[in-house]
Amino acid sequence: MEFDQLIGLLERRLKAPLPGKVAHLKMSPQPVDQRRFEPILPANVRNSGVLILLYTDGKSTFFPLIKRPVYLGFHSGQMAFPGGKMEKTDENVIQTALREAEEEVGIDRHEVRLLGKLTDLYIPTSNFLVSPVVGFLEGIPEFIPDENEVSRIVETDLDFLLSPEIRKQTVLELGENIRLDTPYFEIDGEVVWGATAMILNELIQVLEHQEG
Repeated sequence: MEFDQLIGLLERRLKAPLPGKVAHLKMSPQPVDQRRFEPILPANVRNSGVLILLYTDGKSTFFPLIKRPVYLGFHSGQMAFPGGKMEKTDENVIQTALREAEEEVGIDRHEVRLLGKLTDLYIPTSNFLVSPVVGFLEGIPEFIPDENEVSRIVETDLDFLLSPEIRKQTVLELGENIRLDTPYFEIDGEVVWGATAMILNELIQVLEHQEG
């Protein structure tokens, strides 16, 4: 599909009802943490925004994933979208996603054209409510990673994401007596799991939805 056609398709489908929980559950670690899907979230929930940034080289469509450095925290060393927590100076979570992407991978937030949002996803372990924002750039970005926030950038081919063979399963051991049967995407040698995989699966379902 041509890039312009893809952008038009996404713009339409992001305005329609989204698969949300149905898509999220298919890539959710087991046993499922049902706190993710509670209708009422904690009063002290922390809002955050991440950016799914599409661009093309004229042949294929790409988006960046980042690998977090190893640190003392919940998401150490994990694969993620550029993004982070909402600051008081942010007008909304869309602005949060754009600001964080600019800070983490060096894109110009003012050049991003917005298409819409996917379904918000709650992460109980860190108490973040993540809002996935979808946008695109007209040209090929020159990424400049923030060394404190990003250990590597993986420019991911959207067609590759749609390949069934990258969907895999493993058992993750997270501390004492915590074993999760975990579906994941294997992308450029990296294990993409958890909230990032759940958000990616909703993007896939939105793209593959058959319009009547």
